[in-house]
Amino acid sequence: MVKGDIAVAARPPHVEAAALSAAFVTALRQVGLPVSPDRAARLAESLHLIPPDRIEQLYWTCRVVLVAAREQVPLFDAVFAAVFRGSAAHKSVGAPGRALPPSPGQEARTRPAPADARPPGTAAGTHPPQPASPHPAASGLDSSLMPGRADREAILAMASPDEHLHDTSFAELSSNELFQVRRLAAELLLATPLRLSRRTRASAHSTVRLDVRATVRAARRSGTDAPRLLYARRRGQRRKLVLLCDVSGSMEPYARVFVSLLQGAVAGAGAEAFVFSTRLTRVTRQLALRDPDEALARAAASAPGWASGTRIAESLRHFIDEHGRRGLARGAVVVIFSDGWADEDPDQVAAQMGRLRRLAHRIIWVNPRKAAPRYQPLVGGMAAALPYCDAFVSGHSYRALAEVAAAIRGSGAPQ
Repeated sequence: MVKGDIAVAARPPHVEAAALSAAFVTALRQVGLPVSPDRAARLAESLHLIPPDRIEQLYWTCRVVLVAAREQVPLFDAVFAAVFRGSAAHKSVGAPGRALPPSPGQEARTRPAPADARPPGTAAGTHPPQPASPHPAASGLDSSLMPGRADREAILAMASPDEHLHDTSFAELSSNELFQVRRLAAELLLATPLRLSRRTRASAHSTVRLDVRATVRAARRSGTDAPRLLYARRRGQRRKLVLLCDVSGSMEPYARVFVSLLQGAVAGAGAEAFVFSTRLTRVTRQLALRDPDEALARAAASAPGWASGTRIAESLRHFIDEHGRRGLARGAVVVIFSDGWADEDPDQVAAQMGRLRRLAHRIIWVNPRKAAPRYQPLVGGMAAALPYCDAFVSGHSYRALAEVAAAIRGSGAPQ
C-alpha cells in the first residue's frame, strides 16, 4: 500500500504462539530433526512470555528451545529460512518495511552491495535484486517446505500431525496410536515437591542455623578459640513417589498407557509402582526393564487378576499394612489411577483412605471417567475417597497427563 511517496507495509497478521510452534516443529520433523512435543510446548510458552518483535529474536528463541546439538544447526537454519524468511508477513513486527535480517552464517550473501559496486540500473537508496532461491532439491529440503506466499502464511495455522493424539482419549486410539502415546507417556518427567532433610550443608550466611559441631572441630584443629563461626542449612530432597494403578476390567482401555507412565516414573524418578485389581502387586522390579513391551508383559504376568474385578479398599489395606506403615508412604506423594468402581462397601474405602491420608504428604486420584461431560463423583468408592484427596484429575489423554504431572509436582519449595 502506498500513501503519498512513502511505502507503508500492511500490518502483519496475528499468529497464535501455539499454532506457530506446532507448524514450525512440523516442518523440522519433516526433514528429520528429532523435535519432541515437549519442546514444541516449551517454544509456545516462550513465545507467549516474550513475544518477538524482530525476526532475529524469533530465530534465537526457536534455536535455543528446539536445537539440541551443534550438527542440527545447518538444517535448522535452512528450514527457518524456508518457513519464515520468504514471507512478507514476517519482515518485522515492530518496524514495518524493514528488510529481513540475515540468518547467522548468511550475512555475506544478504549484505547490501556498496555504492560503487551497485549493479547498473539500480538507483541510489534501493536494494539490488536478490538472487533467486535455489531449487528445493538442491538444498536437500522437501518441496513442501518451500511453498508460495499464501502457503507460507497458511503453514503457521497448521496443526502437528501428532496433535490429535494429545487430546484423544486413550480408549479411542488405534493400536498404532496407542503405541505412540505409550512411548510419549514413558518419557514424561514426574518430579515431586522438595522437603527439608536432616542432612545439612555448609552455608556462609549467618541467617541459618549455627553448626556447633563444625565450629568446635575447627577450633580443635587450630588449637585455639574458634577463629570463626560456621553455619549450615538443611538440604532439600525430593519426596518419595508411589504410584498405584487399577488394572481391572473397567480400566482396561487406559491401563496400558498408565503402566507405561509408571515405567517411566520408575526409571526416571525412582518411583515405587503397584498394580491392583482383586489384590495388590508390587511391580517396581518388573517395570525397571528398558523394553516397554517386555516390562508390561512381566508386570501382567506377576499380577494375578489382571483385567478382572476391583477391590480398592482391600488393596489399600494391603499396601498400608505391608509397605506404607514401614516407611514407603510416610511423607510421600501417592498417586492412585482408578475409576473408583469397586465391589465393596464405600465405608471401607473411606476408612483405608483415612489411614493413607495420615501417612502421605499428598494423595492424587487420577480417574479417566472424570473427562465425561456429565460425570459427577457422587456414588461408590470414588465418592468415599474424594474427601481424602488433594487433587482429582482425569488423565484420560496425553495432554491430560500434564495435569497429573503438575499435581505431582505441587510446590517446588521445600516443605
